[in-house]
Amino acid sequence: MDRIRHGVIGLGFFGEHHAQMAVSLPNVELTAVSECRSARLDEVATQYNASKKYTDYRELLADSDIDSVSIVTHFRDHRDITVEALQAGKHVFLEKPMADTVESCQAIVDAANQAKGFFMVGHICRFDPRVCVAKQAIDEGRIGNITYMYARRNLSYAIGREVLDKISPLIGDGIHDTDLMLWLSGAQIQTVYAQTVRVADHENPDIGTAMYRFDNGATGVIETVWHLPENTPYTIDAQMEIIGTEGAIYIDCGNAGLEINDPKGLRKPDTGYWPEAHRRQVGALRNEMEYFFDCVENNTRPEAITPEESMRAVQVMCAAEKSAATGQIIRMDAP
Repeated sequence: MDRIRHGVIGLGFFGEHHAQMAVSLPNVELTAVSECRSARLDEVATQYNASKKYTDYRELLADSDIDSVSIVTHFRDHRDITVEALQAGKHVFLEKPMADTVESCQAIVDAANQAKGFFMVGHICRFDPRVCVAKQAIDEGRIGNITYMYARRNLSYAIGREVLDKISPLIGDGIHDTDLMLWLSGAQIQTVYAQTVRVADHENPDIGTAMYRFDNGATGVIETVWHLPENTPYTIDAQMEIIGTEGAIYIDCGNAGLEINDPKGLRKPDTGYWPEAHRRQVGALRNEMEYFFDCVENNTRPEAITPEESMRAVQVMCAAEKSAATGQIIRMDAP
């Protein structure tokens, strides 16, 4: 195959990252971008030299020059765009979460299983080298059987205020660590109990916590706080502990290994997910997008995360939201 002709649908903060990444990959050409806001469309198309631009994503999907697409829209819009993209024969990289309901996820899974194009949901943390090394150690049996997992993924309210009207901390960030717990343990979640706390006046509560019981007897706790002090120096306070019968693993994705203290204050910028080095993005986002495009180029179906695994993570988070709303323990159906 010649260079993969790629399109990006949705040009918000993360959509632009997808456009920038496509430009930097040697086997990819950023051919088209789509965004309903004309000014933003023009801005990104010009900056990254996309030869085609569409305000209607359906026109992009109808373009026979496009081999693959990134879908980086609001997660409530994922179902229709993704199903249409798969039916149009495109290879699809869909940003997490897969969708806003289990029913919508199932529609996407069904479409992916019938499509000729490949499909993958972007669970970026599975491509973080620190997490991958932990997964290898667990699979080698180095900590025995997992008995307990704890994870937190917390943000400054300076970030929280920008996203709390769009998505909740549980579905927005809790899904990362929920997916990692499922992946690292190889177990399934049987019960979910969650609580939320509303601090500021937004559509979603600022804080969410959930406790899981797994079918191997282990328990897990996730913590998502989007209301840390605004002068919090790190971008994401992300930590995970995995306790086993013969050892433990501690993953620290919050400390960047770099501190910058300037007149604006002390900051620990991102060095793991999508930092820039030598005029190109590196890190976990590059790892996962390189993986996806290599699968397309080599005609190999992505296996790093399956559609069913992506749907399961959403199913658990929907149960957590229901538990927080009702105060009840929610029992999960077997996958």
